[in-house]
Amino acid sequence: MESFLKEQRGGECVLDLSPRSTVGGGVEDVYGEDRASEDQLVTPWTLSVASGYNLLRDPHHNKGLAFTEKERDAHYLRGLLPPAVISQELQEKKLMHSLRQYQVPLHKYMAMMELEERNERLFYKLLIDNVEELLPVVYTPTVGEACQKYGSIFRRPQGLYISLKEKGKILEVLRNWPERAIQVIVVTDGERILGLGDLGCQGMGIPVGKLALYTALGGVRPSACLPITIDVGTNNEQLLNDEFYIGLKQKRATGKEYYDFLHEFMTAVKQNYGEKVLIQFEDFANHNAFELLAKYGTTHLVFNDDIQGTASVVLAGLVASLKLLGGSLSDHTFLFLGAGEAGTGIAELIALEISKQTKAPLEETRKKIWLVDSKGLIVSSRKGSLQHFKKPWAHEHEPVNNLLDAVKAIKPTVLIGTSGVGKTFTKEVVEAMASLNEKPLILALSNPTSQSECTAEEAYTWTEGRAIYASGSPFDPVELNGKCFVPGQANNAYIFPGLGFGLVISGAIRVHDDMLLAASEALAGQVTQEHYDKGMIYPPFSNIRKISAHIAASVAAKAYELGLATRLPRPADLVKYAESCMYTPNYRSYR
Repeated sequence: MESFLKEQRGGECVLDLSPRSTVGGGVEDVYGEDRASEDQLVTPWTLSVASGYNLLRDPHHNKGLAFTEKERDAHYLRGLLPPAVISQELQEKKLMHSLRQYQVPLHKYMAMMELEERNERLFYKLLIDNVEELLPVVYTPTVGEACQKYGSIFRRPQGLYISLKEKGKILEVLRNWPERAIQVIVVTDGERILGLGDLGCQGMGIPVGKLALYTALGGVRPSACLPITIDVGTNNEQLLNDEFYIGLKQKRATGKEYYDFLHEFMTAVKQNYGEKVLIQFEDFANHNAFELLAKYGTTHLVFNDDIQGTASVVLAGLVASLKLLGGSLSDHTFLFLGAGEAGTGIAELIALEISKQTKAPLEETRKKIWLVDSKGLIVSSRKGSLQHFKKPWAHEHEPVNNLLDAVKAIKPTVLIGTSGVGKTFTKEVVEAMASLNEKPLILALSNPTSQSECTAEEAYTWTEGRAIYASGSPFDPVELNGKCFVPGQANNAYIFPGLGFGLVISGAIRVHDDMLLAASEALAGQVTQEHYDKGMIYPPFSNIRKISAHIAASVAAKAYELGLATRLPRPADLVKYAESCMYTPNYRSYR
């Protein structure tokens, strides 16, 4: 991936530490959020010591009925709460019971967002303790519907909205955010939300959801997270004509106007928060995503989850699947449906890993990987009309117009869908894969569930239970011929929280491809024989905090090895250090 982006940068490499960059930043645990501070007494500071009615309205410090008798006296809460004192565990039990009464996932999403706005710790306690049940609620697939209806369900801002109206004043806008010690920013321009297209300003649901997972799954403090939506307009006519649309009602800015605006934003972020703030690009259109990653990869700590995060989690699944398939990565042939950010990003990381294992040149390992886009198989005769990020995948072959013919011609052992178009792995395509392979590996990665290339049930049924299957959004286990098949979920949430946390705890100042490979290997290493026996190539999400700690440790180790870490001295045990730095949602005792 770095080799491809390096070409776009005119030869500049991440490890060069561009002279255009400066070192600064640093954070402290203001609210007592890390595991290491769990048993310490804290003061509920806002702008002053919060007490009485204001304390109950402050989501950082509010504990509801869990305030003790002593705390109620000390902080002027007498009479403002009913007399009962209940534990956080009982609050959690009550809220989970209430959530389970909702039949509509969007209603559960809205209830969770309302909880976050009034009691932050309880929100994360629920999410951490019930991650497998609530992950589909706060993130994909429900977050897609939430973004589509964001204008209707909007209650209060959960992040920063930076529109073209703020051109020339972005630094001032950043300073309006109440927190100063920001470690992770997730930013979108809303042009390509999941598989749903241009949702403009309503794409804010994605940064909000991603950062909730940074905290719940990765351990980054909520006070250190900042969701941002860049509003440069929308080309979605339905939104432009919607009286309830909350964004700019104009066509998208493009070209120089767009890139100048983004450059002002990137400059302002570094000026306000320093060198070590992680900026995660999310759901940008293909052409902008590659351009921004190439432009800022050597001057900022930047990461694109659609390109790099997806690639890392898929590579982890592929490495783990070798225990079921046999052989090494270089023994397999890969065919992708979809040649956008996700497809080309995954393809490049696979080629990098094969190159690392076999010592073969990258140009050679790319030849094991084929991509199909809307015009058919990407071949060398199409090179003149291809976008720049597709050109490395244009191999010598006669033209092939559709996926089924491509499967028959290329004879892949692994079929990967990143097209964003549902039902494209048809019965004929899956049966062709089954006829070529004893255990065909089928990854239907497009989100949300409605856009998945095929369902788990289809994949297992059409291959008579021989497929190894994983998807982007969750599917229930499938019963077939008396056997239970547990589909894997190649969810980026396995990777980006741990990766980001590893960058934070090491004080890293750049993201390097070797860190992505380290994250993939760490995730694959968490799959046990028990999981393999069920046909799983990813570990269950119930262990995600432990998984994230190992990923963070591996990423941090690689940052120190590459000379990109600034937090010195290096901790002796990085896994233990990562666990001690993780945010915990347990209530603190107040002075």
